Amino acid sequence: MTDIQLIAAVLFGLALAHTFATKTFERLAERYPRHAGLFHFFGEVEVVFGLWALVLMLAMAAVNGGHSAIAYAESRTFAEPLFVFVIMVVAASKPVLETIRAAIALLARLAPLRTSLVRAWLCLALVPLTGSLITEPAAMTLAALMLAPTVFRKAMPEWLKYGALGVLFVNVSIGGTLTSFAAPPVLMVATTWQWDSAFMASTFGWRAALAVVVNASVITFMLRKHIDDADGTDAGHTPMPPLVAAIHLLFLGAVVAFAHHPVIFMGLFMFFLGFTQAYEQYQNPLILREGLLVGFFLAGLVMLGGMQQWWLQPIVSRLEPTALFFGAVGLTAITDNAALTYLGSLIVGLAAHAKYMLLAGAVAGGGLTIIANAPNPAGAALLRDGFEDESIGVAGLLAGALGPTLVAMLAFLM
Repeated sequence: MTDIQLIAAVLFGLALAHTFATKTFERLAERYPRHAGLFHFFGEVEVVFGLWALVLMLAMAAVNGGHSAIAYAESRTFAEPLFVFVIMVVAASKPVLETIRAAIALLARLAPLRTSLVRAWLCLALVPLTGSLITEPAAMTLAALMLAPTVFRKAMPEWLKYGALGVLFVNVSIGGTLTSFAAPPVLMVATTWQWDSAFMASTFGWRAALAVVVNASVITFMLRKHIDDADGTDAGHTPMPPLVAAIHLLFLGAVVAFAHHPVIFMGLFMFFLGFTQAYEQYQNPLILREGLLVGFFLAGLVMLGGMQQWWLQPIVSRLEPTALFFGAVGLTAITDNAALTYLGSLIVGLAAHAKYMLLAGAVAGGGLTIIANAPNPAGAALLRDGFEDESIGVAGLLAGALGPTLVAMLAFLM
């Protein structure tokens, strides 16, 4: 352990404490309006890790010199924050959203139950499972935008909103395990451990799908008295020209296909922005601000998380398989689950059973906190306006996610 590693660990702990205090800062903004802007800034959960990453850089420059700080920053890979930013903006564009909304509405009308309830269930079950194809951040963005007017609204009881948020986060985290290319924690180990999509579907996928269905069904049953048939209807949604929708879906597919090549998907994004300007009559304002904030959050996590290997890896390497499963569930709540599985991939001679337990625990615990899974900040950024003080409390999210997390854990332990 070096001095800068110790400093980074302390700063990481302070950043975690800051995430717990964001709701307090929002209340301070109301109490002291003279400094409301500053308190709102500190209350933005997406700002937390980027802010403390800046402190880390300053500390590194003071201890080891500016060249060392710059070298560390340049050694980090920021492909994931860039990808999440791009996929959020593209997936949330009006043509993509209207296409998915129309498909969900059609399926809901075919079911012999209340259309509004079926629509909510599909957004909490089917859309998270599509994360195995279109990637988890895209699935989170689509599900959040479609659920916002029906579930995450001011009139909904606060405890139910946290319950639904916990289900959404957990289901997205485990819903990406049907393939080997869509979930960040799976990507970190798939090549090293030679796990293809067939293996993922047969080993993890069916268990994840079972847990997703159970979680979505339970929370939808709990929401049944609070969702009106008029909520989330297609009123006001004008038909989208098929060609415009098709081009947007092609952009979405191309970005997903080149998810590991930032130069390519950023170039595609530039063309996408040009297309939206050329046909702005078919667009809503793009969620550039929300996407940038989420990307900033994840970039800060990359900076701070990269200095935590010295204490995380010994813990992961010393645990027996069953203890590793429960340890992974707990550790992923305080560090990104992709970082956790990446550390596991570095361990030589890890048994097959231990590999399974590590990944299963990492994805099962991916809904417990905002930092546990890369798509969670995206969901939080899009849904927080529907909560009290327009912020999401860490304790409320943890309480809402405990039930669906236990369901996921039981499914993976079967």
